[in-house]
Amino acid sequence: MKPWLAEFRTSLLAVPALAVILCGLYPVIVWALAHGLFPSRADGSLVVRDGEIRGSSLIAQKFTGPGYFHSRPSAAGNGWDAGRSGGSNLGPLSKDLSEIVRRRVADYRTENGLPAGTLVPADAVTASASGLDPHISLKNTLLQARRVAGARGLTETHIRAFIEERAEGRSLGFLGEPRVNVLALNLALDGVLDGGR
Repeated sequence: MKPWLAEFRTSLLAVPALAVILCGLYPVIVWALAHGLFPSRADGSLVVRDGEIRGSSLIAQKFTGPGYFHSRPSAAGNGWDAGRSGGSNLGPLSKDLSEIVRRRVADYRTENGLPAGTLVPADAVTASASGLDPHISLKNTLLQARRVAGARGLTETHIRAFIEERAEGRSLGFLGEPRVNVLALNLALDGVLDGGR
């Protein structure tokens, strides 16, 4: 009976000790290190302009106006809901997904003034797994350039140069495709038109 009591006593002491270490000390140490070494990232990579938080460079937002580059479609909640991140769970053989993509392709071509046979990038018509991907492919961005240029009264050449300046390369030089952060690009475009504030 004594060994059992000894183990029981050890367990009773271990529970509060581990609670203090794992629920108190460890989170405080990680929080302090994160804020000390990566303060912007630790606070959510927030984008602040004119003293206002405009969003996060890590989370997509919905842009609908013709003068803005549009984000990737989202299945998170009612769309771009950071509290309900997730995909649609529709598989590649789903008739519903096939119809949704077909409709999005037609809408994308119409919205951007593209001929019927234009190949539309996958990220323009499919949602990411999280529904909150902040980037779109360089090809998707360039296909939207004419619409954005026309709505802003700029030349397409000017907008394309603007995109190229802000394009991000492949991760580690070889992973993924070149991409553009939609929020950063749209805020930069607004800065061009309002004097660069």
